[in-house]
Amino acid sequence: MKTSRRATKIAGTLIIVGMIAGALSVVPVLEEPNYLDLVPAHKTQILVGAVCQALMIPTSIGFALYLHPILRIESEALSLGFLGFRLIAATFHFMGVILLPLFLVLGQEYAQAGASGTSHLETLGELLRTARDLVNHVALIISLSLGDLLFFCILYRSRFIPRRLSAWGIIGVGLAMSASFMVLLRLADVVTPIYLAINAPLALQGLVLAMWLITKGFDTKASTRGQRLDGRRD
Repeated sequence: MKTSRRATKIAGTLIIVGMIAGALSVVPVLEEPNYLDLVPAHKTQILVGAVCQALMIPTSIGFALYLHPILRIESEALSLGFLGFRLIAATFHFMGVILLPLFLVLGQEYAQAGASGTSHLETLGELLRTARDLVNHVALIISLSLGDLLFFCILYRSRFIPRRLSAWGIIGVGLAMSASFMVLLRLADVVTPIYLAINAPLALQGLVLAMWLITKGFDTKASTRGQRLDGRRD
C-alpha cells in the first residue's frame, strides 16, 4: 500500500511538472506574421521552448510507468495500451524538440539573404511552422488523448478515483481530440481563444487529478481486483 501511495504522489507531481513545462514550451514569436524577422532576436525563447518540451518526455512517460503496476491489476490490456500511446506521444514530443532549432537556422539564413532572395525561405518557414503545428497539436495530442481515454476508462471501471472525475477526463479527452481535428481540417488555428477554450476542461481536470493523486491517491479497495494490490503491498 505504501508503494502505491508513493507511486500516485510521484505521478501527481509529474502531471504538475509536465503542465508547467508545457506552458513554458509555447514559443509566442513563432505565432507572429513576421516571425522570420524576429527569430534571431528571440533565440533564448526558442531554446527555452525546446528544453521545456524535452522535459515533457520523461514526465509523460514517467507518469505512465509509475501508475502501470497499479492499472494493470484492473486491466493489463488497457494499461499496456495507455503506456504504448504515451511512448508514441514521446516520439512526437521529440520531433517537436528537433523542429524548434531549425527555426534558428532558417531565421539566420533569412537575415543574411537579400530582399529578393527571401521568398523561398518564407515558403520553407511556413512549411516548417505548419509541420510543427501538426506534430504538436494533431499527432501528439491525438496519441496522448487515445492513451488517456484508456487510462480514464480503467479509472472509471475500477473506481480508483471518483467516477465523476474519470468521466470529466473522458469528456475532456473528447474535446481535446475534436480541437486537434479542427486544426487538421483548418477549421481553427493553434493558440487561439477557441482552441484554448476547447482544451481548457481537460487542463483543469488534469490539475484536479494531480491534486487528488498527491493528497489521496488511488482507492484500490474500491475495486475487487484492486484489493489484490493492497494484499501485495501490505
